[in-house]
Amino acid sequence: MNFGRVLTAMVTPFDLDGNIDYGKTEILINHLLANGTDGLVVNGTTGESPTLSKEEKLNFIKFVVKTVKHRVPVIAGTGTNDTRASIEMTKQAELIGVDGAMLVTPYYNKPSQEGMYQHFKAIAESTSLPVMLYNIPGRSAVGMTPETVIRLADVSNIVSIKEASANLDAMTEIIRETDDSFTLYSGDDGLTLPVLAIGGHGVVSVASHIIGNDMQEMVRSYLRGEVQEAAAIHQTILPVVKALFMAPNPVAVKEALALTSVNVGSVRLPLIPLSKEEKQVLEHTLRYCVKNYYVS
Repeated sequence: MNFGRVLTAMVTPFDLDGNIDYGKTEILINHLLANGTDGLVVNGTTGESPTLSKEEKLNFIKFVVKTVKHRVPVIAGTGTNDTRASIEMTKQAELIGVDGAMLVTPYYNKPSQEGMYQHFKAIAESTSLPVMLYNIPGRSAVGMTPETVIRLADVSNIVSIKEASANLDAMTEIIRETDDSFTLYSGDDGLTLPVLAIGGHGVVSVASHIIGNDMQEMVRSYLRGEVQEAAAIHQTILPVVKALFMAPNPVAVKEALALTSVNVGSVRLPLIPLSKEEKQVLEHTLRYCVKNYYVS
């Protein structure tokens, strides 16, 4: 299963009361598909999944699948730190019609490597969906070793991994020791080009909400062998990437979308909006680094 090169980890739009806003969601989807996004990942970290109820998650998946209409793959975050609950959510997402499931490393209960292997294997074997693993030790307090990922890649429908460990050595080992059909995506926007250089496939991006076309052109330039051009784009977009992570994700990207005329509302507690000073920094960065997107 080829999910594409630039996937967007999509925010969940909210109205003024903090409820999911489906009108804003439709506008956001069409914006992303018109601006460099090859696929959508919903109900992940950027989608504020910890604050969404099971019912909200399923209703959101249904709406996104219906709105996308097979134009690009839709991958649903269905993994939790409860194996049985993850299996149930994955099965329901499959019935809705998603194109893949993303499974995060189990947070809080801190399983061993063997425990994580058994967790992911059990979920994958419960579904016919292609599965993307999601390694993010900075948020989950545990991370998969390359050896565990390599073992899991032998499960027939585990086809890719979103690597947000920032460990290029570990990623290199995974790429080297897995079949070419197993793809590795950067989970950090700023490492997209380095990950491509070691044999990675693409990125699951937050910045693509704002600079999707630039991300796409950087990837295409590299794949065409235009390494200097890709490097120049990387250098240009890096300040934007840094600005979008000045606060816990997705606080800044939601503010940036509002500044670029795609209002997706604010964040839910315990996240809080940017401070006045942070907004000024973000606005300055957008004004001078992505002028075509900024609306004064």
